[in-house]
Amino acid sequence: MNKILLKLKYPFIGILLLGVWALTAWGAQTGEAVHAQDGASEIVASAQPLSDDAPVKADPATAAESDVAPDASSTLRPHQIALLLFQVLGGLSLFIFGMQAMTRSLRAAAGSSLRTILARATQSRGHGVVFGTVFGFLAHSGAAVAMLAGFINAGVMTLDQAIAPIFGANIGTTLSMQLVSFRIADYCWVAIGIGFLVDALTPSERWRQLGGALIGFGLLFLGMETISSGIAPHKTLLEPFLAHLRGDIWTGRLIGIGLSALLTAILTSSGAMIGLSFALVKAGVLTRFDQVAVIVLGSHIGTCIVPIMAALPMRIGAWRAAISHLVFNISNVLLAVIAWPLFVRICVMSAPDDLLRQAANSHTFAMLFATIVLLPFSHAFTRLVNWLTPSSEPPPAPSFLDAKCLAKPEQAFAAVIRELRRMAEVCVDSMVLIGELVLAPTRKTFRRLIANEEIINEVRQSMGDYFNKLTKLYLSRRQTIFLQHLDRCMKDIERIGDHLTHIGTNSVERFKVPEAMIPEDLFRIWFSLFCSAKHVITFMAQSFDPDHASFQDTAREILRARDAYMVQSMDAKAAFAQAAREKRITPIGGYYLSRYVEDLDRLVRRAKSIAFAERQPDFWVKQTKLEKPAQTAGAFSPPSRVNPEAYLAMLHEPPPSYEDEMPVPTHFHVPVQSPYDPPPDENNPSSEAPAPCT
Repeated sequence: MNKILLKLKYPFIGILLLGVWALTAWGAQTGEAVHAQDGASEIVASAQPLSDDAPVKADPATAAESDVAPDASSTLRPHQIALLLFQVLGGLSLFIFGMQAMTRSLRAAAGSSLRTILARATQSRGHGVVFGTVFGFLAHSGAAVAMLAGFINAGVMTLDQAIAPIFGANIGTTLSMQLVSFRIADYCWVAIGIGFLVDALTPSERWRQLGGALIGFGLLFLGMETISSGIAPHKTLLEPFLAHLRGDIWTGRLIGIGLSALLTAILTSSGAMIGLSFALVKAGVLTRFDQVAVIVLGSHIGTCIVPIMAALPMRIGAWRAAISHLVFNISNVLLAVIAWPLFVRICVMSAPDDLLRQAANSHTFAMLFATIVLLPFSHAFTRLVNWLTPSSEPPPAPSFLDAKCLAKPEQAFAAVIRELRRMAEVCVDSMVLIGELVLAPTRKTFRRLIANEEIINEVRQSMGDYFNKLTKLYLSRRQTIFLQHLDRCMKDIERIGDHLTHIGTNSVERFKVPEAMIPEDLFRIWFSLFCSAKHVITFMAQSFDPDHASFQDTAREILRARDAYMVQSMDAKAAFAQAAREKRITPIGGYYLSRYVEDLDRLVRRAKSIAFAERQPDFWVKQTKLEKPAQTAGAFSPPSRVNPEAYLAMLHEPPPSYEDEMPVPTHFHVPVQSPYDPPPDENNPSSEAPAPCT
């Protein structure tokens, strides 16, 4: 569905531009016809004879009108219409690109602070709105809600915790439009120039990102100025079509909101739609507040397409986050429409002589008003969203990384082990999905596999933040080493998820190549090997239990399963090599089989690494210290710096000679069934392969 919507986006834009061109051409032809008719009437009138007695008097009004040049819109030619359309399209592209560049640079400059902001947003509803506002300003509401949906999908955040940040993100995205509403377009080149100098001359990455944000900010104003300067000379051409855009009557209000929502969904950006309306205001095409207000309110609904598309491959929790964003925006539009006279009066009074500021304030006031009304009922709002999205699928398992556990480090270690088990169980689920993909790949199954990979990556980042907080505490020697083992296990599980995604991607690609089909006897061998690898990963997931008195037994189970897999893997490789010699499999089929086995070997190797970590004497949770509170870390006295010259000199030393230390083997034995045997002579298939070296 996501790809279908993306493919339909551009035909919609093409149809829209074609319609605008047709309407504009029709308007130009109508204007030319009227102008020609008026000219013919004047010629006929001038051809009538005048009596000698009739005095000739010049009408002052007519004389004044004759001095004014005819409207530019009535003399437009097709090529001029095309240039005007491309100027508007180019200005809109500059606006969207500038907004995306500014947002992307601000997010990069903020870095990991965004995750810290979201972590604080779960403390209370007030914190959620405040930090959600900051997050929405940096990432815009669509991207912010999409990221929150990913957190819910990974279990890092619950839907109830995400409601307040979603409200705040919608408020935060209005702040950028507040900046756009100020009449500082004349200084757009100053922002672009300063941003370029900062980006080019400063060595700091954060300052360079801020320079990129300044460039995007200037491009945003430049795009809006390009649109308004192109439309301003021909504003009378658009006035007949925009006359139906009226907010002072119910029908015009609903039609305007609906059209604005549709165009915003096509552009996938509320900022682009509101920026376009600002350009029309500057060009003098939109002259009343009610016309601009319906465009702004409609964009609130249309922008919800971004998180909905992002949540399509995710689980029900992420889908509910996207629906909550839609319900909130529909609610703020309904509240504004119901209280329309009051809403209009407040917005007009906020900036009596500035229509741009009134439009920007309507954007902010609608979000603020809805937040004030709905925030006290956030729990009821969550129940409403759950009722609107019934599902038999259980919600994502919540994260075990509770900040309260940091007060007692041993409990924090137990929480980390439980979180590792949750990550490993996602890997087991991914292996089941891969089994389905290998047999009959579907887009839905592949999307679920990618969603699992995103869950693992998200949990890893959250766990990394949790580890950083743990290192700020006083840890015993065992806890310090234990933390290192857990960090290694986390990275190994994340790499297992990467290998599983690679297998799934190869499976989808293989089904697109008919020559890559694998004979059933070879496929059975590989699938049996795949099931053995799944047993290894299952044992690995079951080993992460903080209640184990010793992890030695679980580690031995993993290693036994790994040894059985390795024997089966060697046999499978020999069988695949023999099939290649006998031409029972195509080269491309053998290539995919080799990649399958390679990925399975790698993920089993990662499981072995986890088993080795669990066999270490420091890998266990001390039950007697679960209630021991954390102690403040003592003062740190840094050691003296090393002498860099001594170490740099080691880099230039020649490598030692190992000829006298390592004996050169004189006897090699290559098994007959080794996959490295040379193939028989292809020109003489009856000839046998050379005998192995003895």
